Amino acid sequence: METKAVAHNSGIKDHAVVSRKEWLSARIGFLAKEKEFTRLRDELSRERRTLPWEVVDKKYVFEGPDGKQGLPELFEGKSQLLVYHFMFDPSWEEGCKSCSFWADNFNSIDVHLKHRDTSFLAISRAPYEKRMGWSFKWVSSFGSDFNYDYNVSFTPEQVAGEAYHNYKNAKPFGSETVGISVFCKGEEGSVFHTYSCYSRGVDMLNGAYNYLDLTPKGRDEEGQEPNPQAWVRRHDDYGQ
Repeated sequence: METKAVAHNSGIKDHAVVSRKEWLSARIGFLAKEKEFTRLRDELSRERRTLPWEVVDKKYVFEGPDGKQGLPELFEGKSQLLVYHFMFDPSWEEGCKSCSFWADNFNSIDVHLKHRDTSFLAISRAPYEKRMGWSFKWVSSFGSDFNYDYNVSFTPEQVAGEAYHNYKNAKPFGSETVGISVFCKGEEGSVFHTYSCYSRGVDMLNGAYNYLDLTPKGRDEEGQEPNPQAWVRRHDDYGQ
């Protein structure tokens, strides 16, 4: 017999509560949809890997813990490079709090990625934010065109008008935006840009959101426009 859960949280108030048999029936029915989604995701990933590449022939210089490095050196002996474009304008006192939320998911994954021939790091125009205690590599692209060429930083003129971002022309939200870019290095040393994504495309790197998606309340961000992530704080700010 179906009853209703009593709760104060809007996400779970008056939710159906059923017998074990009915629960299993509903769960198994939904499992079929989850398996189909997994198959579709695997197919999408295979198709992504077949996309054409473009040669990176511009020379960029980055400043980081190992001094000045070019893009080929950031691979650190691996053939693949994952870049998280961290929103941090040099004029800001702190990096983006939402990017900080994402970055809390990155510690120690670089060790595992290196064993799959992949290096990982964050790149911003401003220097590394040491306060947060992250261990992954971080370099600054300040003084180069890198952020502008990969459509994650914008000039004052673009902010006042429009810029090319997320594969369309639109007015930027500000001087910085988030993104992920992937590069590959050929045996002869050539570097190729293989993929970039922006906006909701970066969800895949946030394990905390993926955990929340499993819960009854989910991300609980509905109705919080224009900024659903207004609740997010840097991890050492929640106590304040």
